[in-house]
Amino acid sequence: MTARQTIRAIGLVALLAGAAAAVADDPPANVPPDAPAVAPQPDKLDLPFDDAHKSAQNAPTEGEMTAKLDAGITRGLAWLAKKQSTDGSFGDDRWGRSVAITSLGAIAFMADGNLPGRGPYGENVEKALKHVLENCTESGLVAGDTAAAPMYGHGFATLFLCEVYGMTGGGPDAAAAAKLHNAVLRAVRLIVSTQNDEGGWRYNPVPNDADVSVTICQIMALRAARNAGLEVPKQTIDRAVDYIRRCQNDDGGFKYQLTAGPSAWPRSAAGIASLYYAGIYDDPQINKGLKYLAVNAMPRQDRTSPHYFYGHYYAAQAMYLAGGENWSAWWPAIREELLVAQQQDGSWQDPAVGDVYGTAMALIVLQMPKRYLPIFQK
Repeated sequence: MTARQTIRAIGLVALLAGAAAAVADDPPANVPPDAPAVAPQPDKLDLPFDDAHKSAQNAPTEGEMTAKLDAGITRGLAWLAKKQSTDGSFGDDRWGRSVAITSLGAIAFMADGNLPGRGPYGENVEKALKHVLENCTESGLVAGDTAAAPMYGHGFATLFLCEVYGMTGGGPDAAAAAKLHNAVLRAVRLIVSTQNDEGGWRYNPVPNDADVSVTICQIMALRAARNAGLEVPKQTIDRAVDYIRRCQNDDGGFKYQLTAGPSAWPRSAAGIASLYYAGIYDDPQINKGLKYLAVNAMPRQDRTSPHYFYGHYYAAQAMYLAGGENWSAWWPAIREELLVAQQQDGSWQDPAVGDVYGTAMALIVLQMPKRYLPIFQK
């Protein structure tokens, strides 16, 4: 059996095993027939920001976009487009044709307003979409043949597919729209069915263990799915929120797993963003986390982390969703730091994962003020 077939089999077993529990909660027991009806609690994912909390979505900071930023983005997108393979994939010699990097590359183009068949880079998005759909398995897992930790790629790919589906409805071609819809449904069901007993996810599509990093990938994918109109079980989100909360240390940062461990700013940024995407907006744990980031992750402090782009991808989202002074202080700092780090050819170097990945992540961060992507709009 090939590695791809093994991944498919594992994912299918997990999907079938968890489907019944994932789709619906058990009915309440021992409720008297004459008991008064209890109004259902709103799903966290449906709760809007209240009047006391305004993200940067509707409260932009002054001077978010500059001529220097526009020029940097233009150069970065042009460089990235040249790195796309003829089959639509993005990657490099280290990771090959990665669905994760392909999805992030496509999201970078979508952050500029490009969609399949629309915009100067619409063809790039369309080719990336085709490649990702070709890597959707029958179990719902989205993974390439070389995926070593497939749930990472699955989370990013599902986010990409849901963003395309939510923004286009699948497009005018009925067959293509149906293919995208079915792929999104299966991908989301796989995430729901492989959540482990702690409430999180890890590298493989089996509910054995969990870590913060993989869990946030799945939470973002589920958030995008809900934004696109797909059903996501409330129980899945509640359990994920509980897992993330229990991973926070007393200093406001987040440990890698539930076992004792130190805080680190990249995963702490991911933890805070995941709470926002799970529908938690004003909360003491978020406030502690934001203070931790302000002390430990403010741009210009740590450019040596092997998870630099990963960390600022989530930190920018956390600050954008926090809004107010958090965003107004963070945005100019990360904007300038990234523009200074941009290479003459338009790329951003990432020695840990690769320049295509680093460039895609930098472009997603730098284009957040354009407010095109639905995932950043609530």
